[in-house]
Amino acid sequence: MTIPMAHAVLNSLIEFAGPSTRDLTAMLDGSRRMAFLRRLWRSRPNETLCSIPFRLQEHQWPPKGDWSTWLFLGGRGAGKTHAGADWIIRRATPDARIALVGATLNDVREVMIEGPSGLRALAPNTDRPTYFSSRRRLEWPSGAVAQAFSAEEPERLRGPQFDAAWCDEFCAWPSAGETLALLRLGLRRGSDPRLVVTTTPKPQAALRRLMAEPGVVVTRAATSENAGHLAPTFLESLEALYGGTRLAAQELDGQVLDAPEGALWRAEDLQRVRVIRPDRWDCLVVAVDPPAGIGGDACGIVAVARIKDRAVVLEDASVGGLHPNAWARVAAEVAQRLGADRIVAEANQGGEMVRTILASQGCPCPVKLVHARVGKRLRAEPVAALYEQGRVGHAARFPLLEEELMALGAPDLNHSPDRADALVWAITDLLIEERRIPRIRRL
Repeated sequence: MTIPMAHAVLNSLIEFAGPSTRDLTAMLDGSRRMAFLRRLWRSRPNETLCSIPFRLQEHQWPPKGDWSTWLFLGGRGAGKTHAGADWIIRRATPDARIALVGATLNDVREVMIEGPSGLRALAPNTDRPTYFSSRRRLEWPSGAVAQAFSAEEPERLRGPQFDAAWCDEFCAWPSAGETLALLRLGLRRGSDPRLVVTTTPKPQAALRRLMAEPGVVVTRAATSENAGHLAPTFLESLEALYGGTRLAAQELDGQVLDAPEGALWRAEDLQRVRVIRPDRWDCLVVAVDPPAGIGGDACGIVAVARIKDRAVVLEDASVGGLHPNAWARVAAEVAQRLGADRIVAEANQGGEMVRTILASQGCPCPVKLVHARVGKRLRAEPVAALYEQGRVGHAARFPLLEEELMALGAPDLNHSPDRADALVWAITDLLIEERRIPRIRRL
């Protein structure tokens, strides 16, 4: 083992091992820490590598903080199954009771348990579980037990109780909402029951409801982020066949394509707006769409630059459910860092108080308050027309923002599209209402 590898392994042990290991390593100085690791490596090399997140990529690590549900949305081959299985292995302590739920029982067995990224493949040799198909049970030598369930038979979830659960390909489930509700009623065992959901997203009401629930943390990964573990020609051939299409946005980029009939934005159109980030512009605004309260919808914060008669979206810095001082601080920081000419803020949810809060957090530029007098769709239509004319570009991938743009006008949209609203305010200010003489600003 190389020294850099050893340090990576030790840091992972300190971060993710139990309290006793963290307490022990915290008391050791550098030389004794390395000696401790060498003894561990010599005695149990396979278990050392398999029992820590050394093999995970950054996008496969579970989120930190206090969450009840981790929703991992990813493209095909993005490493979702590996992430879910690895998380379950860490929860499989003696006496643990775990639920494994897939679209069908065959999916649970062939993908989640026996697959190349499944539980048996990733488990260390010293604690590899055995699957008993007749009982639908996966049993670890340590005493942990996982039960397999099919979303085709949600009633089987009545009765059992669990410490943890892993749901795979949620968007392929029949009666997804009903099955998830029954599963959650059984997550009542232990001191900290948690749920992981891994899926390639589809525009479904059940997924939108899950994303909007309190306690749900959403992470995302495109197929390209796991390219090192895929066949060399896989991405290249799929991009050649489907690049820039709605199918690619959903299946490769992991986007929720929530475009209803008559949508103003389509996935195919948003795939074509990528541009190189400019190093100069005529004017830059940071648009803010404040939330109605604390802990609810996000605060939309979007930075857009104007170059002659075109606009480029530079940054989506939106934040969720924070105290007004917190989102105002983020908006002020973005304006300061990018050298914004002004902040454009919707004042329907606070009036002049919005200006006062921004000023209290060090806003470095003038604040222009705007008021919504028509519906979101009517405000967005002129901006969508500018996209259609090729006059708006995106300097990076903004999956959450683009999902909200595609969702504008959806009849069952159950959350406020704050990011999309902020973008509409910014581009309206720059390209529809702006009449000032251009002046060059550098990055």
